[in-house]
Amino acid sequence: MKFGMNLLLWGNQIDETLFPTLELIREIGFDGVEVPIFNTDPEHWFSWRKKLDELGLLCETDTICGPDTHLISPDPAMRRATIQHLKRCVDCSLVLGATRLMGPFHSALGVFTGAPATSDEWKWGVEGIQEVADYAESLDITLGLEYLNRFELYLTSCGEELIRFVDDVNHPHCKIMFDTFHANIEEKNIGDCIRQMGDRITHIQLSENDRSTPGKGNVDWEGIFAAIQDIQYDGWLSIEAFSPKLPVANIWRKMFGSEEQLMREGLAFIREGVKQPLVLST
Repeated sequence: MKFGMNLLLWGNQIDETLFPTLELIREIGFDGVEVPIFNTDPEHWFSWRKKLDELGLLCETDTICGPDTHLISPDPAMRRATIQHLKRCVDCSLVLGATRLMGPFHSALGVFTGAPATSDEWKWGVEGIQEVADYAESLDITLGLEYLNRFELYLTSCGEELIRFVDDVNHPHCKIMFDTFHANIEEKNIGDCIRQMGDRITHIQLSENDRSTPGKGNVDWEGIFAAIQDIQYDGWLSIEAFSPKLPVANIWRKMFGSEEQLMREGLAFIREGVKQPLVLST
């Protein structure tokens, strides 16, 4: 099992000013980081790869799509452009040494029609992800698709829908990235959702109900850790927490003392939950 930290805690400016933060993340005892891919120029990420290698930090990547990159748009030109955009994200992931590109990129964040997804939208999403998964497979990278809550996404907004979507894609390099924040809103029982997903899960983001320190809110952590054990999951567990530094998250107040405090307390809580003690590298 590996433990990661999502860099969105520091906002959406993902550049070399975060290198001291990477050093702190390593010092605290994380195995790696989740790097958001907003800049799709592979050249941007070579210095990052060098820094990660120097620190011995592993890396996985995330991305999102917005109104201009909408995989289920009725416009064929936009769908084609979105597929090319996602392939560039895969290229950036390769530069960073990531084995996974994750996120809710089967459709666009915050774009709604006012109705449930149509059969055409579902078909466009499946076909687009199949093509991106083929490309990812050629670079030995796996897609980890995520569902978001009803206020952020409509193609898949619960575990059952995402399972059906991934099963329809039916590709060995397309799996599920599970996020406890959205599950806490949408699922009747988070643990049962994890069990239903089973070995489709390739990565787990642990996020509190208010996006602050894991273990300090009302998420059913006991049920989550029990389900993780039940499916014999031994992959990544990553903290995803946000602050007012990330405007798109609509967080208007700081809910923790410092980023360092959140990381230290969050990592200790998660390790206790899965019964894995901290072993610092020398």
